[in-house]
Amino acid sequence: SFMALNVVILAAGKGTRMKSDLPKVLHKVAERPMVQHVIDTARALGADKPQLVYGYGAEALQAVMGRQPLHWVLQAEQLGTGHAVAQAIPNIADDDTVLVLYGDVPLTRLETLQQLLAAKPANGLAILTVNLANPTGYGRIVRAGENNGGKVTGIVEQKDATPEQLKITEVNSGIMALPGKQLKSWLGRLSNSNAQGEYYLTDVIAMAHSEGVEIATAQPQNPMEVEGANNRVQLAALERAYQQRKAEELMLAGANLRDPARIDVRGSVEVGNDVMIDINVIFEGKVVLGKGVTVGANCILKDCVIGDNTEIKPNSMIEKASVGADCSVGPFARLRPDSVMLDDSHVGNFVEMKKTTLGKGSKANHLTYLGDAVIGAK
Repeated sequence: SFMALNVVILAAGKGTRMKSDLPKVLHKVAERPMVQHVIDTARALGADKPQLVYGYGAEALQAVMGRQPLHWVLQAEQLGTGHAVAQAIPNIADDDTVLVLYGDVPLTRLETLQQLLAAKPANGLAILTVNLANPTGYGRIVRAGENNGGKVTGIVEQKDATPEQLKITEVNSGIMALPGKQLKSWLGRLSNSNAQGEYYLTDVIAMAHSEGVEIATAQPQNPMEVEGANNRVQLAALERAYQQRKAEELMLAGANLRDPARIDVRGSVEVGNDVMIDINVIFEGKVVLGKGVTVGANCILKDCVIGDNTEIKPNSMIEKASVGADCSVGPFARLRPDSVMLDDSHVGNFVEMKKTTLGKGSKANHLTYLGDAVIGAK
């Protein structure tokens, strides 16, 4: 049942190919560390205190993640995925459903993991698999029957695969849901007699099959959901995929994006109907746009609320401020924290506001600094 969901997030790697002093999982997608995306998704699934298996960069990790409810599990030596999960055994109960996630795979959707958990048989396990046009390098899902159409019998790694198995396009994402009791037993019997000298989590699949345990599968909507980042090129690809998803959500919510490829959402954006967003707009924190709001090119909006039918003209910056309805802001305006523009007020080019309330129908048309002030109506 979901009651005993136990999420184990593997986040111990250094990420040498990132060419960075920062642990790999702290590299950011949409201004949030990759591992934070995974933790947030785990929480949304109902895991109150996910287990974080860490190794490299412990101090940096704890400095960034330390204040949240997590079980910190040290993997002192990185001896493979099976070894990593084994470190979490002390916190795993027999009747837990253990969900294994990866700190550098940030885009897995909540709905996808819900489907995976729903697919898991009562005493069996479920693997998230994906069909790739080019499966090279991935572990192949081996199924029984003539056309590999039957039950899963195991996972074979690229270098151990026969020419026939290399033709299989269904691959293992690494994400799986397993029964706690059997998992403990399987992990205890893993061997590291392979090319890498590592303990592979994937070996438990063949063990499960040999014991007659049922193995189910689920698949994500989009293969990017199971992609990780080993270098900054892959990190940039994750960022683009994330931004594309956010752009689609905004358009489906009623926003008109001049170019969906030129928008950056690094937080959350709520939109009313008929919102128009021009190119190169950056949203940070929590932004709420009322209906009929227009945002011009090259604006940065952070933690702000914009009222209905207000126009934010190009090159404006708004941070921790509130703008009423029927206002106009910019071009080249800057609203700093605790600024309030009441309905039908206007600030023009090169106007800066800080801790100031601008009354209804009032205007500061250009070249003005308003600080720590209250301006009346009209």
